[in-house]
Amino acid sequence: MSVEEKFQAFVDAENKIEAKDWMPDGYRKTLIRQIAQHAHSEIVGMLPEGNWISRAPSLRRKAILLAKVQDEAGHGLYLYSAAETLGIERDTLIEELHSGKAKYSSIFNYPTLSWADIGAIGWLVDGAAIVNQVALQRTSYGPYSRAMIRICKEESFHQRQGYEIMISLSKGTPAQKQMAQDALNRWWWPSLMMFGPSDRDSAHSSQNMIWKIKRQSNDELRQRFVDMSVPQTEYLGLTLPDPDLKWNEERGHYDFGEIDWTEFNEVVKGNGPCNKQRIETRVNAYENGAWVREAAVAYANKKANKNTAAA
Repeated sequence: MSVEEKFQAFVDAENKIEAKDWMPDGYRKTLIRQIAQHAHSEIVGMLPEGNWISRAPSLRRKAILLAKVQDEAGHGLYLYSAAETLGIERDTLIEELHSGKAKYSSIFNYPTLSWADIGAIGWLVDGAAIVNQVALQRTSYGPYSRAMIRICKEESFHQRQGYEIMISLSKGTPAQKQMAQDALNRWWWPSLMMFGPSDRDSAHSSQNMIWKIKRQSNDELRQRFVDMSVPQTEYLGLTLPDPDLKWNEERGHYDFGEIDWTEFNEVVKGNGPCNKQRIETRVNAYENGAWVREAAVAYANKKANKNTAAA
């Protein structure tokens, strides 16, 4: 049995691959790409919501949103740490993000136009993330799997926070309910795009399933999200912006309309409403925070030298 066959047999037996274990180069590269993209998404994902911290409608809402944005920063750190176990430096990952070489979730390139968008992001965007990430708790790479367990617990809070905002708005004044409906209209289709291209068009899906990096296909996860979201939307008294949406008794699932993959591809290429703004904001924050990193390194070096001298 070849080393590749032994690796696959180990994965097939539902064992976890750890950082020092042998793994195919393709497995390592795929994980670096996926985990890095996930980490970048958490970090860039702070920006659309951070934009509303100073404009939250109450002190309670401000405190909750602050906590959520702080959680997203922590998720990014967990994931960068998981990527580093695969032999890539964090500075390299950040440079690839800032240069545009690395990608992050396309949904964070859309603007947050009203407070209802914060609700829609929590409900739909974090809801879609949970559907994907619950499956990733069982991914074959140990450090990634363990990071996802903690992240999913916090993402569940984020979804409830968003849905609670949508409940308040939908049960408020007609203007507030319309605000919620408008946010739903704008965020629904980008949320479906979060799961990635259709299985027939995905270049990585098949091999990722064999390696058990992914446990379910893009289309399977997307279908689960749609099936969950329809009754939630009905409870809110809102309407999903899809005239083709209907229950299919034979399949036991909701049928839904075709996704505009042209829009998705344009956003991924950097032509979305906020692509340029998001990267500029991230680069500026990184450069303005250089003194903090330099001070932390200087302190660590001073402490290490002191301990060495004492020894």
